[in-house]
Amino acid sequence: MNLKKVLASRFQIGRLLLGAFLAYAGFSHLTFARGEFQAQVPPWLPISPNTVVILSGIVEIALGLALIFLYRQQKLVGWLAAAFFICVFPGNIAQYLSHRNAFGLNTDLARLIRLFFQPLLVAWALWSTRPPRELPKSSPENR
Repeated sequence: MNLKKVLASRFQIGRLLLGAFLAYAGFSHLTFARGEFQAQVPPWLPISPNTVVILSGIVEIALGLALIFLYRQQKLVGWLAAAFFICVFPGNIAQYLSHRNAFGLNTDLARLIRLFFQPLLVAWALWSTRPPRELPKSSPENR
């Protein structure tokens, strides 16, 4: 079994799943979950929560589709997705600090636990879009 091919397929599956997740999340921003997402918009932003949710939904759809279809640009798209997850993290913090319920997060503990998942999304974006490391030509896995 060729280890490089196995690793490449794992990265590809992770990238495609993340792309589908982002595209779906973006669609939900624009449709049925808009109010839920507005609860995460920090009150100090000088833009209306609805505008922020619409814009972030559009970005999520674009990133999701890019993760799925722009394979040759996967490393760049991975970095952009990771940066996006970092940029929206203040919204998760604002939801926690202001005790706003959304997405079933109706306790401070649930909102606090949610904060720990954002770094995992950043890691997923970076992990799934990096090419597998080159194995030495003499490696038995490469034969």
